[in-house]
Amino acid sequence: MAIVDVTVIPIGTESPSVSSYVADLHRILKEYEEKGEIRFQLTPMNTIIEGNLPVLFQVIQDIHESPFQQGIKRVATNIRIDDRRDKKSTMEGKLSSVQRQLEQ
Repeated sequence: MAIVDVTVIPIGTESPSVSSYVADLHRILKEYEEKGEIRFQLTPMNTIIEGNLPVLFQVIQDIHESPFQQGIKRVATNIRIDDRRDKKSTMEGKLSSVQRQLEQ
């Protein structure tokens, strides 16, 4: 199980707002989530996605392509992958580990 931090940036939009593009990406993510393939969390600056690495690469490709399908000519996608293989890692587990440290 891996966790990715992904930001898809459509370049050359008509407006400085990109919320409609983000909403379209989240519709794609919701389809994967409903099939039980991923879990995801929207943040103010990015999206965190949890799942098996091969599936995550497919998800990233799908959301990277989304702005192109809407007529955008250039897209920059930033990806950061946390792939821990010695134990199962989840979004909540990472947060609770830090919280335990803060309580000491």
